Amino acid sequence: MLQSDYIVIKAKEDGVNVIGLTRGDDTKFHHTEKLDHGEVMVAQFTEHTSAMKIRGEAEIHTANGIITSEGKK
Repeated sequence: MLQSDYIVIKAKEDGVNVIGLTRGDDTKFHHTEKLDHGEVMVAQFTEHTSAMKIRGEAEIHTANGIITSEGKK
């Protein structure tokens, strides 16, 4: 069984986009979620998801610490 890391994304503004990217020879978008201010999403890297792109102001909680992404200014 594949044991994968989880991340927690907390939106700090309306309209934060969380975009999952595929594994393999061609990296493609395969899933998108939109979060509004205060919403929280728990996401997991899987055999299909190798990366996530987060667009907008959010806190990203990982096993390595907390990262804050910036919104458009």
